[in-house]
Amino acid sequence: MEEQDIKRKILKGAEGLFMRYGVRSISMDDIARHLTVSKKTLYQHFADKEDMVTMVCQMHLKEGQKEFDEIRVSAENAIDELAKLSICLKRNMEEINPSLLFDLQKYHPRAWAIWQEFKKSCIYDSVKANLDQGIAEGYYRPELNTEVLSIVRMATVEIVFDDRTFPQQQFKLADVQMEIFDHFVHGLVTEKGRKLYQKYKEKKAIEVTPVNQR
Repeated sequence: MEEQDIKRKILKGAEGLFMRYGVRSISMDDIARHLTVSKKTLYQHFADKEDMVTMVCQMHLKEGQKEFDEIRVSAENAIDELAKLSICLKRNMEEINPSLLFDLQKYHPRAWAIWQEFKKSCIYDSVKANLDQGIAEGYYRPELNTEVLSIVRMATVEIVFDDRTFPQQQFKLADVQMEIFDHFVHGLVTEKGRKLYQKYKEKKAIEVTPVNQR
């Protein structure tokens, strides 16, 4: 196996552990055991855990941006894009440990800075482009301030990870995110947009589960 293949295998293995258990609770020993490699092999590719966490974050967000771009290109209209994004969002949220962002913010400043930059560029740009398109298509209300709402959307993506607001023992991350997503969409749409959005929901293109249902 080539060096780059080995490095990617390590990154994907570490990514899976971080997503499932959070970052703080996973050590280099845990990653080595999970991948059945020696710690020496890990340190041949990464200076330390901080270095690995940073590269995992870069890889994960790069793949996320690629997925967002593919959705945008394939979408028939702004509502169709939202439908596809909602499926992607729900799947991703079901795989993430709620402590992940807190761990990055508190213990891994380099990775946290990468996430913040991704949020401000990729997520903001993606949301604003969708809002502008939806207004032009007549699916969203023309008086919307797309800059303000793009920032609001970024904030709501992040707030669900705050255990003080949504305690893990009471709320499921994916359910909360989808409830907020549905609420956000209904604040955007015209009657024409609402009907199309409802059509997608009836086809189960958009899966919205009430927060109080388990």
